[in-house]
This record gives sequence, C-alpha cells and structure tokens, in this order.
Amino acid sequence: MSGLDRFADRFSRPRRIRRGATLTLVFASVLATGAATGSWSEAVDDGRKSPSPSVRSDASAPPTSDADSAEEAAADAAAEAMADGKSGKKAAEDAVSRSGDRWGSVYSQGEYQEFEKALDGAYTGVGLGARRAADGRIEVSKVREGGPADRAGLRKGDRLRSVDGERVTGRPVTEVLALLRGDRAGTPVVLGVERGTRAWSRTLHRVHLSTDSVTVTDLAGNAALIKVAAFTKGSGEAVRSAVREAPEGAGILLDLRGNSGGLVTEAVTAASAFVDGGLVATYDVRGEQKALHAERGGDTARPVVVLVDGGTMSAAELLTGALQDRGRAVVVGSRTFGKGSVQMPSRLPDGSVAELTVGHYRTPSGRAVDGRGITPDLEVEDGAETRAEQVLTGLGPPS
Repeated sequence: MSGLDRFADRFSRPRRIRRGATLTLVFASVLATGAATGSWSEAVDDGRKSPSPSVRSDASAPPTSDADSAEEAAADAAAEAMADGKSGKKAAEDAVSRSGDRWGSVYSQGEYQEFEKALDGAYTGVGLGARRAADGRIEVSKVREGGPADRAGLRKGDRLRSVDGERVTGRPVTEVLALLRGDRAGTPVVLGVERGTRAWSRTLHRVHLSTDSVTVTDLAGNAALIKVAAFTKGSGEAVRSAVREAPEGAGILLDLRGNSGGLVTEAVTAASAFVDGGLVATYDVRGEQKALHAERGGDTARPVVVLVDGGTMSAAELLTGALQDRGRAVVVGSRTFGKGSVQMPSRLPDGSVAELTVGHYRTPSGRAVDGRGITPDLEVEDGAETRAEQVLTGLGPPS
C-alpha cells in the first residue's frame, strides 16, 4: 500500500500540488502492516504499498473530488494544529477518519521511512500480524516464531486493546501496526491484550527482523510448491527463477495465502513467469485509465494452481485475477480479501504523510476487486493445500 521499496522504479513522476506536497502513485497492498509488526499477517502485513512500473501522476490527470477534499482537509488540519502547538499528525488522522476513506492512513515521517525499508525485506517490529474483526476489534492473526511477541506468550486470536496506552479498537490496521513498529529497534512498546475473559499488559522490545518472501518446496508427483509471503523487492524474479528451474513439465502450486501484497512491479514480474506477455491488470488514477502488461517469454505450458485465502490481498489478488482471467491457472481456496484500491501519499506540513484512495484496479476481464475479492474456481476451506495438490495432479503434464 505504499512505496516501500528504495529503488528507482518505486515511484512515478512526482506531481507538485498545493502547499508544495509531492504525490507519488502507489498501489495499496497493506504490506505495511506485516512488516511493521514483523510478520506477514492474514489480513494486513508489514511491507507496504506497491508502485507500478508504468504508473505516473501529472497535472493533467482529472481530479477525484473526494480524495482532493480529504487531502486538503488533512493538510489544513495539520497546519492549524501546528500553529496551535499541537500534533499535526493527530489532527490529520482525525480529518482522514472523518473522510470515510477505508484505506486512508497518516504516518509520521519516521514511520513512513521505516515502511519504505520494509519491502527490501528488512524491518523493525515485534513479530506479529494483525487484522480488524467485524466488530472493529484488532486481532492477532499471526505470531512469528522466536520473535518478541512469541517470547511474550502472545497467540493467534488474542485481541489488542491498546498500544502504548492508545486504544486501538476501530482504528485502521495500518495505523495500529505503525504504532507497534515505531521508528527503531530496541525501543519498548506496551501492549494491552485480551484472551477470553483475561486482560493484561505486557512490555515488548522491538527488534530488527527479516523475511524470505519466496520459498520453493518439491512436491510428490513432479510438482513444485512456490510460496510467496509478500511481493518484496526481487520476489517477482525469484518466482520466475523458480519456474525456470523446476523440472521440465513439472506442475506449479503457487501459494499466495496470507500474502497481503507489496510491490505491484513484482507481482507483474511474477505473472510474466506464466504468460507470454499481455495484460495483467488495468487501473485508474483520478479518472485516468492505465494498464499493466507482463513481459514476453513466460512458460505457458506448465499446469498451474494458485492457492488463496481471505488473507490474499492487493498485489496478490492482482496476480491471481490475471492468471484466472487468462485461463492460465486454476484457483483453489477461499475468497480473497478484496483490496483493490490505489493510494497516493501526500507530504503534510509537519513532515508526516497521508495516504488517500484515488482509484481502483481491475482484472484483465474488467472485474473489480475492491470490496469483492477473487472467487476461487474451487472453493475449499479445510484441507485446501491437499485439495490444490490433487487438482494439480489432475491437470497432469501438458500434451
């Protein structure tokens, strides 16, 4: 959901706007939360958003009134608060919350810098992922083995009541995990936790964490399992390499469960492993239509099954939808999350950054993803991986 990579194709050409703020276009992938907390969560994980290779923003782009209004309100609120000696970030958060933008968030300068590091596979956190339940409460969705949260006894399903004394119920997950992550390793963070009827507080210390985004496992029956935890820098090429190195005719089980997104450039590169060029997705930015295309030369013969669940988000949904629409893969699992919106970051007067929704992307056939998700060809809740392997075996080698 934000430009968390630090390499050249991360951002589009900047667009200068009122108050000198620079907007750079990014896709919302909510990777930020997983990296922020030190794991890739089922609903939102810490990495961040994802820039497109061809995305750009310029003064000729028609405005989106809601986004422009929210952006102006956030900037004005921050400026007024600063003039009164108060927190510009907090005032901007309140303004964005009132705008009704589901994915709108505000980050301090330090938090945003940490987000920008996350897609390099290095980040600071306490080793947990989180998501917001239907009642607005924040649930722990994943605990990284051996991390600070694990050592403190936190479990999947625990509920977070507060972070450093700030109540988190009802807040965007991105903001909650930004609070958990902080600005640097070694700093303490106090968590208010609930489990059943028990409630307690625990002080954890943030650490430097890293992740291997792509892992490959050999399966029985001449097949390979490629697990993509998040679309961090280099993950797309890692998928292409894994496909090239698989035995000739071997089927591919592409596991995108719990993948909350990342760099759209990497998802498009991953798509290039399975198709010979062509459309991957379309998207709009302030009403201007654009498209993403795969590179030529992908392996179009191997059988492919994509495994997804409710934690499959954003860039991962973009890839899933592309392979499904183009008849290149059978999708197995449960309906994906439904995160298909585009955000732009805007620098506020106090140096903090507001990210507001300005558009949405669609699959090659024109299907909207945001709020709908991707419906698998074969819906399976329990034993999805086993069922996916069976489907892959049934597809057999190409004739």
